[in-house]
Amino acid sequence: MNTRTKLRAGVLLGSALALVATLPGTAALASTGAPAAISAGRLVLEPTGNGYRGTLPVTITNRSRAADYYSIRVTEPVAGSFDGLAPSGTCGQADPVENRRVMVCSVEGPDLEPGERRTLEVAFEVLTTPRRYAITAVGGRVEVMPGRTQQVAAGRDFTTVFRATNGSLRHPRPYVQDTSANASLTTGAGALTLARQADGTYAGRLPVTVRYAGDAPHDYLAVQATVPSRVEIAGTDPQDAPSFGGFFEVPGGRMAAGEERTFAVLFLASADIVAGDLGSVDLVLGTRYGDDEVADATPADNSVRVSLSASDDS
Repeated sequence: MNTRTKLRAGVLLGSALALVATLPGTAALASTGAPAAISAGRLVLEPTGNGYRGTLPVTITNRSRAADYYSIRVTEPVAGSFDGLAPSGTCGQADPVENRRVMVCSVEGPDLEPGERRTLEVAFEVLTTPRRYAITAVGGRVEVMPGRTQQVAAGRDFTTVFRATNGSLRHPRPYVQDTSANASLTTGAGALTLARQADGTYAGRLPVTVRYAGDAPHDYLAVQATVPSRVEIAGTDPQDAPSFGGFFEVPGGRMAAGEERTFAVLFLASADIVAGDLGSVDLVLGTRYGDDEVADATPADNSVRVSLSASDDS
């Protein structure tokens, strides 16, 4: 997967080529065969208030005879843990490996000259409960792709260690991530009355609570609502993603293991409805990772039904 669709021209002719051939170290760089090299340190994830976070130092080297730009290809050590580059770069997603994302990101800045090195950091976040013992994950890998070829020139595996809450990195145990989500949706109200507004429409707010009990990888949680005729979901409060039809995202993005969020679902009914009973609304919570819905370990607690009515009383 390319992060840039246009290859830069890189042909050096005549005296320019002769000049490059005389640069110190150029012959040694070219003799290695690979046009680029990459090295990586160890990824140490530090416990935080809602999981673990850390950065992986990565250095790329231009081993060719010409200036070039680069992309790096990052395979997550833990599914759903990639959290960007520093300095930032444009990233796209390639085919996953065993449910772990493979991200291809451009390396920001000017082209690297022959022999030049550039260091960047890859950030990761794992939203699992911090342990009092160290844990470890395997499978992380970084690779470098020169812009001229857009092919992997070199790669390195890296180790990942989660620091224990007492600060130790010794005797780590294997990290086992959930494969099924364990989300739930509740509301303290079995019924909601929509009130008449100044413009004649009816509106109401339904408080709901979403809880995420496990650490299965996900990008966001979302709710699909089935509403009576002439009633619609107007959004959420707070709202940080657009809603459409009866679909809306749970505000706040990814959730840590054991996290709860309470927010309001906003309902709106047209002005021409007859005040009184409107029927019921069904809200069904789902967990999304990439283009797929993650199977839930306890689907029975992912849905609620609420009775709706409309009143002309302010």
